[in-house]
Amino acid sequence: MNLSAKAVPLKMCPPAEGRVLLHACCAPCSGAILESLVAAGLDVTVFWSNSNITPREEYDLRLGELQRYCALLGVPMVVDTYDHEAWLCEAAAGREDAPERGSRCSACFKFRLCRAALYAAREGFACLTTTLASSRWKDLSQVDEAGLAAVALAREQVSGSQLVWWGANWRKGGLQPRRAEVIKEQNFYNQTWCGCEFSQRAASSVPTNSNKTQYE
Repeated sequence: MNLSAKAVPLKMCPPAEGRVLLHACCAPCSGAILESLVAAGLDVTVFWSNSNITPREEYDLRLGELQRYCALLGVPMVVDTYDHEAWLCEAAAGREDAPERGSRCSACFKFRLCRAALYAAREGFACLTTTLASSRWKDLSQVDEAGLAAVALAREQVSGSQLVWWGANWRKGGLQPRRAEVIKEQNFYNQTWCGCEFSQRAASSVPTNSNKTQYE
């Protein structure tokens, strides 16, 4: 394990004792959160389920960055099957023109977190959380609603599961400034859109003289 002395002390406790499954959307959003969870001594596993990302080359680049960071921290990582066509059918169809933070984003969160929750329930994890709640460009209420629905569905499908949703606000407690530091320290590839073709289109409409990206 190669843990930085700058890791932010965790100021919140998981809602249940036991293993934590962290759904991770990318390395930049995961850096400070994962570092903090490890420093707190939690038994955490990263779950990568991001079929929203396209093209495949972009998906592989983002996946590789997170795999590199997990290896550095000694954190196990599970990679879900990539299926962008299924994501288009289940999350994007009929919502192509929805704005960012709109109905497409809600469906996207649920699509990804349902897969994470089902894995967590089957493997006996105590709680599920996500780095999606770290971005100031995401609606926390949408993320929380999707997470609660995903966990409820997983508990229905997996007999005996006691999986709990950990709806943490990962923007607080010093994690946001530490996030920017980790990105620089690790020289992470820092994307300018969340991953799907629709968010890329929205990001391309940002004025070129802007010095902010969606994912700083």
